[in-house]
Amino acid sequence: MNAESLKEAIKRELPGWLRDDPALRAYILELTREQSADRAETQDRFHEMLSELRRDREERSRKWDEETRKWDERNRRWDEQSSHWDEQNRRWDEQSRHRDEQNRRWEESGERFDRLHEEIMAQARKFDRSIGALGSRWGTQSERAFRDALAAILEQTFGVQVVNVNEYDDEGVVFGKPDQVEIDVIVKNGLLLICELKSSIDKAGMYIFERKARFYERRHQRQADRLIVVSPMIDPRARKVAERLGIETYGDSLEVESF
Repeated sequence: MNAESLKEAIKRELPGWLRDDPALRAYILELTREQSADRAETQDRFHEMLSELRRDREERSRKWDEETRKWDERNRRWDEQSSHWDEQNRRWDEQSRHRDEQNRRWEESGERFDRLHEEIMAQARKFDRSIGALGSRWGTQSERAFRDALAAILEQTFGVQVVNVNEYDDEGVVFGKPDQVEIDVIVKNGLLLICELKSSIDKAGMYIFERKARFYERRHQRQADRLIVVSPMIDPRARKVAERLGIETYGDSLEVESF
């Protein structure tokens, strides 16, 4: 019988031998114990593996908790930094509002100063015109220059054109004999305004202006909508005549009501 046949015979018979022969079974177990662990040893190794797994899990859990704590700390610091940034932005916004408010106040102050300056300059120009009226009256300044100054103010203030009309009165309606008649005319938005711009005017001058206006109306076949006299020196008696004749009187061009 060769070795292979012997192995096959042992495989067939061995289970029965081990079942029937306790001594043989003990012998075989003793031989195999050297090659494999018994139940107690196996259980010990199993418990040891479980302990290692538990320790590993606890270590991982500890590291995870530590990492989570670090993340929480970083988030807390980030939130604090974000809060600082928000506070800084709030302060910047508040500072910006303060600057805007200050700029607005400066602009308002500048506008008030400009208005005050313009009012002062207007009064100064009015004073100069009053002095000029005195000069014209006493011959130190020409009446034409004073008239041109008043006309320029009307044009700048109201955006109109003051046209100086010089026509010949061959019938002598104005002065009682034929002569040149000079008068200022403004036409705006279909309205006809006849003006007298003088350094001074008395009662007789007011009557003459009214006759010049009527002369112009007849010559051009059109009735004036307003008759206006602008002069810083209007005789009180001339004012009464103007009221009676429906003539508007103003001490300065800036006082004229809107056209």
